[in-house]
Amino acid sequence: MLEVKRELTRRALFARGGMGLGGIALGSLQQQEAWGAPVRPAGGPEPALGATHFPAKAKRVIYLFQNGAPTHVDLFDYKPKLREWMGVEIPPSVQGGQRLSTMTAGQKAKPVLPNVTEFQQHGRSGAWLCNFLPHTASIADDLCIVRSMHTEAINHAPAITFFLTGAEIPGRPSFGAWLSYGLGSDTEELPSFVVMTSRDKEASCGQIFYDYYWGSGFLPTRYQGVKFRGGGDPVLYLSNPDGVSREVRRGLLDDLAALNQLRLREYGDPEIGTRIAQYEMAYRMQASVPELTDISKEPSHILEMYGPDVKRPGSFAYHCLLARRLAERGVRFVQLMHAGWDQHRNLTTQLQIQCEDTDQPSAALVKDLKQRGMLEDTLVIWGGEFGRTTFLQGAIEDRKNWGRDHHPRCFSLWMAGGGIRPGTTYGETDDFAYNVAKDGVHVHDFQATLLHLLGIDHTRFTYRFQGRDFRLTDVAGQVVRGILA
Repeated sequence: MLEVKRELTRRALFARGGMGLGGIALGSLQQQEAWGAPVRPAGGPEPALGATHFPAKAKRVIYLFQNGAPTHVDLFDYKPKLREWMGVEIPPSVQGGQRLSTMTAGQKAKPVLPNVTEFQQHGRSGAWLCNFLPHTASIADDLCIVRSMHTEAINHAPAITFFLTGAEIPGRPSFGAWLSYGLGSDTEELPSFVVMTSRDKEASCGQIFYDYYWGSGFLPTRYQGVKFRGGGDPVLYLSNPDGVSREVRRGLLDDLAALNQLRLREYGDPEIGTRIAQYEMAYRMQASVPELTDISKEPSHILEMYGPDVKRPGSFAYHCLLARRLAERGVRFVQLMHAGWDQHRNLTTQLQIQCEDTDQPSAALVKDLKQRGMLEDTLVIWGGEFGRTTFLQGAIEDRKNWGRDHHPRCFSLWMAGGGIRPGTTYGETDDFAYNVAKDGVHVHDFQATLLHLLGIDHTRFTYRFQGRDFRLTDVAGQVVRGILA
C-alpha cells in the first residue's frame, strides 16, 4: 500500500490528471457515436471506453459455452462420403502428423467413424443439421454456423481458457470482464457480468468449472463475473441474518463505506474502490435477485417453450430463461457453461442425451429474444472449446464404447442476432471433416469479430500491465467480415 503512495509523485499526479482530462474530452466526442451512455456503478470509476469506437450492432452477449467439445462430425459438419470409409484407417495425408491427446496417441488403429446421426437440410438457408437438434433446426434461418473454427489447444482447460481470455495460461481477464471494464454497466441493480454453470444429469463428464473462466485477471476485481448458484440463494449471503432489517443493513453499509472512502483517499488502492462498489451492489441485489429468479409469473407458453427442465433450478433450461431475464434487465454479458460433451467412450449413448438437455432451451432463448425485439441487439453464441476426431477412439467392433478424441484443427459453432448475418454457413472443412479447407476462423479472429459487433476495435482496446499493453486478442486476430450482417 505504501508503494502506491510513494509512486504518486507530483509529476505523476499531473501526468495522470492530464490523461484524465484528455479522456473526458475524447469521451464527449465519441459519445454521439455510442448506442447509449453506460451507467456508472456507485463507488466505481467511469468505464475505460465510455463510448464505443464505432456504432455497435450488439449491446449484450449471451454465451452458451458447451464444455467438453461437441462433436462437429455428428452435429453440424455433414460429410456423406465418410460412409465409404467406415472402419478404414484414416489416411496419413489427412492426419498430417497432428499432435494427438494421450488418449489416442498410442492407439494403433485409427479407423474412420462417420456421423452416428442422420442429417437433413433446414430452412430457406438449407443448413445441414443432425436429427438430434430438431429445435435448433427450427431456427436455422436465424443462425450463422461457422464450420471452420480452429485452435492450438488440445486439452480442455487450456482450450476453454483460450476462448474466454485469449491465452491458454490462466491469469488474463475473461471476455465478460473486458466488456465490463470497457463499456461499464447498463444497470445499477445487477452485475454487468453474470455466470451460471450446469452439467449433464448423468455426470458423465468430469469437466471442472474453474473460477478463472470468469475472472478479472489483472483488471480490478470489480469486473469479474458474479456466479449464480444452482440451488439455495443464487448468491451466497444474499439474505440478511435473522434480526437484521434492511434499514439496519443500509446503516451498516453507509458507515462501512465512509471508512473505506477514507482508506481509498489515503492509499489509492483500486481494490478498496471495488470493495465499496461490491457492497453497494450486494445491497441492491438483495431486492433485484429474488425478483429475477422468480419465474412463477412467466406465461405457461414461455415455460413450455424452454422445455420440461425449466422449472428445475440449476438446469441448463432454467439458466437459459434466466439469461433472457438478465438481458432484459440490462446485464451486459451472461455466460452459461454446460458440461457433458466429452464423449470419449459414450458417443452412442450420451450425445443424444446432451442434445436433449440443451437443444430446446438454446433454440427457445433465440426465439424468446426475437419475439421481444431483443435479438437484433443481443449476440447469442453456442459452441465449445474444440471439436472431435473423425477417427474412432476405441475398437470398431465395440459399438457400445465408441467415442471421439479431442480435435482442435476444425470444429463448428453457431451465432445469432447482434449483427450476425442470419441463415449463413461460413467456412468449409475437407472431405474428412479433419482440416479447414476454406475461410478458417481462429479463436482470436472470433474474439476480434465479437468485439467489432460490440463497437470495439480490438487493436485499440488495451490495458497496461507489467509494462505491456494487453488485449483480449493478444497480438493477432482479424474481423471476419463474411459473417457480419
